[in-house]
Amino acid sequence: MPKAPTRLLVIVNVYRPDLGGGVLFSDLCEGLSEREFEVTVKCAYSYYPEWKDKSGHNGWRIRTTVENGVTVERHGIYIPGNPNSLLQRLIYEASFYLSLRRRLPASNSFDAILVICPLVGAVAYATAAKRNTGAPLWLNVQDLSAQAAAAGGISKSGFLTRTMVHFQNRLFSKADKWSSISAPMVEVLEKIGDSIEHVELIPNWLHRSLAESIEALHDQPERERSDEVRLLYSGNIGTKQDLLSFCRHLHSTQANFHLRIHGDGGRAPELRSWIHGAHDQRIEIHGLSDEAGLARELFEADYYLITERTGVGNSFIPSKLIPGVSSGTPVLAICDGDSPLGDELNRFAFGPQFSWSNLEDVETVLSSEMVDSDDYKVWSANALSRSTYYSREQGIARCANLIRNMIEKH
Repeated sequence: MPKAPTRLLVIVNVYRPDLGGGVLFSDLCEGLSEREFEVTVKCAYSYYPEWKDKSGHNGWRIRTTVENGVTVERHGIYIPGNPNSLLQRLIYEASFYLSLRRRLPASNSFDAILVICPLVGAVAYATAAKRNTGAPLWLNVQDLSAQAAAAGGISKSGFLTRTMVHFQNRLFSKADKWSSISAPMVEVLEKIGDSIEHVELIPNWLHRSLAESIEALHDQPERERSDEVRLLYSGNIGTKQDLLSFCRHLHSTQANFHLRIHGDGGRAPELRSWIHGAHDQRIEIHGLSDEAGLARELFEADYYLITERTGVGNSFIPSKLIPGVSSGTPVLAICDGDSPLGDELNRFAFGPQFSWSNLEDVETVLSSEMVDSDDYKVWSANALSRSTYYSREQGIARCANLIRNMIEKH
């Protein structure tokens, strides 16, 4: 008799067609489905990173579909009109929890539960689902949301931040297994208390469809260099990125560059307005590109730009890093040196890293001479070498093994 598939419940706020984590989490669920897991996902209707109801179905009704072998159950969520408002963000978190609570899984209906955090509301629901089903719970921390809210300036009250961190950590301690995506974030989790044991380091990966788009371009002829240094930014434009501040700095320089931005998010309207008023033809902004477009833009860029607001600490590592290194395009990072992103750049040297306090030094790499230098060639080679760490097959296999081991121990 064939072995029954492992019944896995996955709880996460974003899922395809949401970009960023939404694509990655979909890829994980589909990869597990191909490995004899029967996967059910509880998520929100698509809204990210535009912070808009993209499906037109967000509301009270729960909709269930089967997508690429995965059962996807979509729940309504409050979408903040201003994602930078702490009150609206708290309502957003609470609404997801309350919306999910309308349908709790029955006893023994799942063999294991995975909750992916950046939303603490998802973790709160997962602990209730664990009690009901008796299944062990794995918590995968993508974003320490309480710390990120403080670092991003959304939470300005020290007392409120401490309260949110305490509540978050209480919920985190109720899991049976923990993992995160960078060494600094693992260290933060392991310091929470004795209730949290060993935290697994499982980095994110380049999802299959984008990997195929990038791979298809690796053998194309190298484009002709010009005196203009080309920068590419792609992804979320929010408080944590503080992209506008960096654009203002670039605008104040005489450097011969061209920055092409493809993105959306809570701070995108403000950035668009500033670019329109600055009348600087060196900086342009567009909506999010498709995967083929992103791959093409990566190979046409001299640097892949990633900005990260100072003081962000160890709360997250940007997923946009992975396509950058996979294309061999050196990363130009503006961030704290001790952040997860700064730690990656300092240890593996796949591009220049600058702090916000020494932005005047950025001009040293914005020259055609630097792009033609031996240092630049080393950055590019190091990026391709580091990309093997973000292997899809390795990442999904580690997730599958973690789930099976957790069930056996339980």
